[in-house]
Formats: sequence, structure tokens, C-alpha cells
Amino acid sequence: MAVGLIFFTQGILKFLDPHMGVMRFTRIGFPLPEFTAHFTGAFEIVCGLLVLVGLLTRLASIPLLVVILTAVATTKIPELSHPGQGFWFMVSDARTDFAMTMCLLFLLSVGGGAWSLDALVWKEEASR
Repeated sequence: MAVGLIFFTQGILKFLDPHMGVMRFTRIGFPLPEFTAHFTGAFEIVCGLLVLVGLLTRLASIPLLVVILTAVATTKIPELSHPGQGFWFMVSDARTDFAMTMCLLFLLSVGGGAWSLDALVWKEEASR
């Protein structure tokens, strides 16, 4: 649930706070930063909600993995070359991204669990 809630709220912030959305994507160097920020935010909102409620959990985890791995590649890996930062700074700064990635890989492999909507929906499908 935490993974879904984090992505959901971060997606909303990409629309509400230019510093977390368009300006951040501009600073990172993404082409078409307004479109890219809102496109990413929309995926985070929709897929985050799906993970939060446990519906299509495995499928929703895939775009979120793309989002988090892109975030690592564009914001954390470059820290390795910044003066005064280096490896240990990057490792510390990437700890949340690492945890989110591991949680998404877990959800991708096992699904939403017994209390998810997936379990409820597929249980009903199996009993028909």
C-alpha cells in the first residue's frame, strides 16, 4: 500500500507543484518537460492507485518500475560525477528509490496478496 500511496501522491505533485513537475523535468534535461512531467504524473496517479487498492497490481507495477528506474538513471547516477558527492552520497540519496524498486519487483513477482482486489476479482472468476 505504501508504494501505491507514494507514487499516487508524487504524481499529484507533478501537476500541482512546478518545482516537482515541469521545472524539475526541465532541470534534468527532458525534452518537452511539460508534457513529460504530466505524462509521468498521470502514470504515477493511475498506477499508484491501482497498486494502492491492489487491482491489476502486477501490470501496474511495470510502468512504475520504468518511472523509478528512469528517475535513478537521470537523477542519482549523475551524482557520481558531481564534485564532493560520489558513490556514498549517491547511495544515500538513492535509498528510497532502491526500496521502491525492490517493493515493485516484489509486487511484480507475487501480486497484490490475499487482501487485494486482485484476489477478490480472480477468486470470483475462478469460482464461476
